[in-house]
Amino acid sequence: MPDKLFWGANQTYRIISVNNKILSLFLTFFSLAPAAVSHAQAHSASGQEPSLMVIKQRDGLSELDTPAAVSVVDGDELRRASAQVNLSENLGSVPGLQIQDRQNYAQDLQLSVRGFGSRAMYGVRGVRLYVDGIPATMPDGQGQTSNIDINSLGRVEVLRGPYSALYGNASGGVVNIDTLSGSQPTTLEAGTYFGSYGSWRNSIKASGATGDGSQAGDVNYTLSGSRFTTHGYRDHSGTQKSLGNGKLGVRLDDVSTLTLMFNSVSVDANDPGGLTAEEYRANPRQSPRGDAFNTRKSLDQTQLGLRYQREFSDSDRLTLTTWHGERHTTQYQSIPQGPQLNPAYPGGVIVLERKYQGIDTRWQHDGQLGAVPVTLIGGVDYETMTERRQGFQNYNLVGGVPAFGEKGAQRRNEKNTMWNLDPYVQTSWRLTPQWTLDAGLRYSTVSFDSTDYYITTGNGDDSGSARYHKLLPMGSLSYAVSDAWNVYLSAGRGFETPTINELSYRSINGSVTGLNLGLKPATSDTIELGSKTRIGYGLLTAAVFQTDTDNELVVDQSQFGRSVYKNAGETRRRGLELGFDQQFATDWRVKLAWTLLDATYRNETCNAKNVCTPAGNRLPGIARNMGYASLQYAPESGWHAGADIRYMSNIQANDANDAQAPSYAVASLNGGYRFNWQHWSLDLFSRVDNLFDRQYIGSVIVNEGNKRYYEPAPGRNWGGGANISYQF
Repeated sequence: MPDKLFWGANQTYRIISVNNKILSLFLTFFSLAPAAVSHAQAHSASGQEPSLMVIKQRDGLSELDTPAAVSVVDGDELRRASAQVNLSENLGSVPGLQIQDRQNYAQDLQLSVRGFGSRAMYGVRGVRLYVDGIPATMPDGQGQTSNIDINSLGRVEVLRGPYSALYGNASGGVVNIDTLSGSQPTTLEAGTYFGSYGSWRNSIKASGATGDGSQAGDVNYTLSGSRFTTHGYRDHSGTQKSLGNGKLGVRLDDVSTLTLMFNSVSVDANDPGGLTAEEYRANPRQSPRGDAFNTRKSLDQTQLGLRYQREFSDSDRLTLTTWHGERHTTQYQSIPQGPQLNPAYPGGVIVLERKYQGIDTRWQHDGQLGAVPVTLIGGVDYETMTERRQGFQNYNLVGGVPAFGEKGAQRRNEKNTMWNLDPYVQTSWRLTPQWTLDAGLRYSTVSFDSTDYYITTGNGDDSGSARYHKLLPMGSLSYAVSDAWNVYLSAGRGFETPTINELSYRSINGSVTGLNLGLKPATSDTIELGSKTRIGYGLLTAAVFQTDTDNELVVDQSQFGRSVYKNAGETRRRGLELGFDQQFATDWRVKLAWTLLDATYRNETCNAKNVCTPAGNRLPGIARNMGYASLQYAPESGWHAGADIRYMSNIQANDANDAQAPSYAVASLNGGYRFNWQHWSLDLFSRVDNLFDRQYIGSVIVNEGNKRYYEPAPGRNWGGGANISYQF
């Protein structure tokens, strides 16, 4: 059996309560240790490039030996009998990861890790995203998944817990995406998918190499492109998306490589918006505001990255990654004329032009201190983003009557600049054959600056700036009980600054203009106890954790398509994550995952209207229980099939906890036949989702001021497709 990596869950531990003094001592101890950021350096069995995850990597990426809650999902698993459009399709097996399809491509997926990111109105917040080592998260902590190409995806790595702190701002968790590296023989692939609601996806991919990568001049490449269109499950939710992704690697000489990464995405999506409980019960597919205001969003993003790696000796390695990208967004919101008559109101059309770039430089040294093997890595991460933000009325007057869905008079014009500068270090000490000490330190500086160009009567100069600093220590102590069983204890401190979108508004009605610079960054202390046990060709893992957060950033008011944020004081997340991943009888595989997450306010929090949230209320947008089970039969050729079931407990929609999305369980089936002959391969497949036609709410819009919390999920739906490839 080839050497494979398996992720899962292991032994159950009772949730522990740790007082602040113990946690502080633990953090202080590890912050004094030498530190660096350790990145994966070994190739996987499939020839993948080294992982960029900041985790212990002495002998390659080993789920068993890594002292952190981290999961890896192979790209083939994400593509198997699926539409290959959203990460939410086949990532349910990762404990602690709550990823939901909003059925709204104007707002992206709703993704959170251990409850971080659940408040995001759109995109991904509180979780760091990387695609081929290039951040898909901006310096302020706001990210998106729209540029992830599942067609060429090699693997997804999801890191949870204290180790995430080593990524700096907005690191409640880390999701790292790696594109496949080309290898011999040259392969051409084409795929198509069609399904319910007029959904179509067509794709093409080419990959190959001129050598095995060990000789100067050897080249490997992967090029991929796809086009997706859908009418959408809901009214006014049609979408068109074009995506291209490329990766070119060159062996410059015996000790250095150069890798070029290219990505481009274009999306035009209608926005159906949320529904009230009454609207949902009457017709979950309707979009009353979408039709009335023609709400929609268009974005175009292109980025280019370059990574240089050089081995100066058997013990020293330099990695330098740099990138540049541009993103253009135009969004039409469902805002009535009345609020926009206020001269301080920034309008109902948002136009953003963003340019972002960065450089990450790191050095790794593997050596010994006496008889103790030591790995030391140090580096500096510098990222910048410049944003031109403009606002316009979402209507023009025609005969004195507003015609909505058209860009009208300008109401906002500002230039926002942000950057972060983060030096970091981490070290790993193999103290004995059983004991290993890992420790890390990152000093993060995040700066915001805004220049206001829209100054009129009733709307003055709202220029301003803010800067945040935070020292982020992390440490872990692991013990190898046996060759197949490891336990670890880790702790770390992370922080989240407000994003530029969270800073954008100080009031819903426009009574106060300018950036909400009074917001403070949230600071979180996490302690985690975990265990991993290899069983045959699988892995059983468990992690129990507690995270205490000060100045948690939460939604204060949300109305007319925009949100105002506040600091909520103290919150606590306690949880247990279990997973099991087992391959058996050669072609069979079972996956199980369960997450228990108790996320609550620890003190009373009041908003601007003096409406208070009592201590003990649950944080909205977070499921207390999540469960997943799947069984796959996947031989190299012939018939293949699979089934899975997903469970989500109820989710609170607001701080008051008086509105919620009910719990649900949905099942899916897939099957097909794979033909292999000579150089050709053809895979025909079909699938049915929501097999028992459950009516349920797929996601919620947290604290929506008009009580339009609910984003419905589709009933029973189907899809099918074909993938054909030729190897030269």
